[in-house]
Amino acid sequence: MNTTLEKGQSMNFYQAVTPIIISVFGVYLTIGIALGVLPRFVQDNLGFDSLMVGLVIGLQSLATLVTRAYSGKITDTKGAKKSKTSGVVLAVIAGIIYVSAVLFQVNPSLAIAFLLLARVIHGIGESFLITGALTWGIGLAGHSNSGKVMTWNGIAMYAGIAVGAPLSIWLSKGYGDLMVLMMMILLPLISWMATIRLPAVTVDKDHIRTPFYKVIGVISGQGLSLAFASMAFGCIASFIALLFSANNWGDASMAFMVFGLCYVLTRIFFASFPDRYGGFMIAFISLIIEVIGQVLIWTSVSKTMAVIGCGLTGVGFSLVFPALGVLAIRKVKPQMRGTALGAYVAFVDLSLGLAGPIAGLVAGWLDYQAVYLFGGISCILSIVILLGNKK
Repeated sequence: MNTTLEKGQSMNFYQAVTPIIISVFGVYLTIGIALGVLPRFVQDNLGFDSLMVGLVIGLQSLATLVTRAYSGKITDTKGAKKSKTSGVVLAVIAGIIYVSAVLFQVNPSLAIAFLLLARVIHGIGESFLITGALTWGIGLAGHSNSGKVMTWNGIAMYAGIAVGAPLSIWLSKGYGDLMVLMMMILLPLISWMATIRLPAVTVDKDHIRTPFYKVIGVISGQGLSLAFASMAFGCIASFIALLFSANNWGDASMAFMVFGLCYVLTRIFFASFPDRYGGFMIAFISLIIEVIGQVLIWTSVSKTMAVIGCGLTGVGFSLVFPALGVLAIRKVKPQMRGTALGAYVAFVDLSLGLAGPIAGLVAGWLDYQAVYLFGGISCILSIVILLGNKK
């Protein structure tokens, strides 16, 4: 289907959004697969240290960050469907390069170069995919459903990560890294097929984009608080698998699953809380829960204690984004909300891009559990910034 939905028209919410959610889930499965496989592959197969592990994991988010404004511009000027499709194509290319890294692992320098390139392309693809998917979904379902579109896309994103990471750990044991990473070529193609029959949305040529720099200062308080809160997730994504391995707790699939399950269920059942009780209160409570989760992992003496810590981190992190987002959006004019959301999300990209390398340094200086002391301190700094921007 190559039709276009005209301005002012909208589709049934679930008819419009379900294919997009499936598509987003498919690509974020590849992100989860990378998180499950790459830390061990970089350290055990290629022989690099914790800092390189953090760099490899964090580079994707940095690539997403630096292309966030450009992907938004392309989405607004060329169309959301084209932007989302570009993200899928880039994800396929990244998958091919990941596979090349495994094929050339006998040359660690060449293999790590392939991995770094793949992470950059994967990050750019993520930027185009999620910007296009959100804009496309809102355009098809109508602006009155914007919140629901963002909520369900968020669920698809973190569900993909939560399923992809343990799935890759399990499959790599039986079939090897090569077969697992080949899935990263197939899954984006399935993602593309899920939305192939959805109509495009007319590009609004009269819309004037407000530059990022004009709104970043306005929302910087909420953005910085979000950035420090997101460090805890970055610590889990980068080093939970290596922590489990170092302590002989088996693989970390349960940790990823519990984090993702707690994140998704909290988002489903309590998504209305920031609007109902206020963004400040929900953000404050969520950050306290996140701190407790990180402290549990830092002080864990058993696999069960660490998994519970991951679950509490998922519960806390789940509502930080919408709670702080409510505060940020209220600080800008209605016509600037789209740009404000783009700038706001960029703080997550920045955080996740820096979390891996910084956590890698901490792990190298101390140990893997100290990474979660760093995560807890980051959440405490987020609380301090929140309190300083209470208005």
